[in-house]
Amino acid sequence: MEFGFVKQIIYGALDLGKKKLLVTGASGFVGTNFLNSVKNDSEFVILATFHSRKPSVQARNISYVQADLRKMEVCKKIVTKIDYVCMFAGRLSTIAIMNKHPLGPITENTIINMQMLEAAYLAKVKKFLWLGSTTGYPKADRPLREDSFFDSDPPVPYESIGWMSRYIEKISMLYATKPENPMTIIVLRPTSIFGPRDDFDFETCHALPALMRRVIEKQSPIEIWGTGEDERDWLYIDDLIDACLLALERLKGYESLNIGTGRTCSLNQLLKYILEIDGDSDTRVVHLLEKAQNISVRRFDCSRAKHLLGFKAKTPIKEGLKNTIKWYKENRCCL
Repeated sequence: MEFGFVKQIIYGALDLGKKKLLVTGASGFVGTNFLNSVKNDSEFVILATFHSRKPSVQARNISYVQADLRKMEVCKKIVTKIDYVCMFAGRLSTIAIMNKHPLGPITENTIINMQMLEAAYLAKVKKFLWLGSTTGYPKADRPLREDSFFDSDPPVPYESIGWMSRYIEKISMLYATKPENPMTIIVLRPTSIFGPRDDFDFETCHALPALMRRVIEKQSPIEIWGTGEDERDWLYIDDLIDACLLALERLKGYESLNIGTGRTCSLNQLLKYILEIDGDSDTRVVHLLEKAQNISVRRFDCSRAKHLLGFKAKTPIKEGLKNTIKWYKENRCCL
C-alpha cells in the first residue's frame, strides 16, 4: 500500500475480505490500548495513523501510516475503501495544560475532527466512532444523563474543550440524520480514563497518573490540589475499549452515550489505594487549598450504555490501579 504524501510504516497487509477499520491516534493512550486489544483479531484488518511518535503495537492485521490530519487531502486519502473509523486522534487537554493555555488545543482538534467527518462521509464510511468528552456537561449536583449535555454552559475550567465537544457532537448529529444517505455516527463520552500506557509527564498528564508517579518515585510531600475530596468517575482503559467494540458492533444511526462506572471516588481515597498497593505508609501529604478546582463532584448516569450495548465496567478500581502501577514500574525507563 503506497501513500506518496506521507511517510509510511507497514507491519501487515490489508485483506480485502474483512472489515476495514481505520484507527487514528495510533500512538496515543486510547489508540495504543485499542490496537493492543484487536491485534490479530480475525474480524478486522486495520489501517492506523500516527502523527509524530511511532506506534508500538505490531501485528499481522495492522498497517501504519504517518499522517497529518490537519490536511484535508490526507484525511480523504486515508478513509478510501474504509468501512469503520475509530477517531482517537487529537491533542490532549488537561487541567494542567489549560491552566497555562486556557483555550487549549481547540483549533487543531476542531479542524482534524471536522475534516475527518467530512472525508468519512464523502468516502461512504459505514460507521464513525468518536470519543467525545464529559467536559461539555454543565455543572450539576446530580448524576448527569445524556440529555442534559446542552442544558447550560460548560463550567470553569472546561469552557473551551467543553464547547468544542458540543460543537463537534452537533455537527456529527447532522451528518448522521440530515443527508439523503446518512452515516452512522457514535459518540462515546468517557469519564476519567486511566490505565497502562497513559501519559505520565507532569507537564501534560491528568491528576491520577501524576499522583501514581509521585508515590512510586517516593516524592515527599505528595501535593494534592484542593482538599482531595473532589470526586470523579474513574474508568479503566480496558473497559472503554470494550465499550468501543460493542458500539461498533451494535449501534446504527446516531447515538451519544456516557461510558463510565456510574460510581465516584475521591483523590484522597485514590491516594490511599495507591499507597497500599505500593507498600508505602509513611508518605506526607500536603493539600494545596489555593489550587482547588471549581467542580468538586462529577457524577454520570451510565444506564443508557447498559441498555443499548449491554455494557458495564468490569474492572474494580483497585485492580485497575494495581495493573497501571505494575505497567509503569516495568516501562518507566522507556518513557
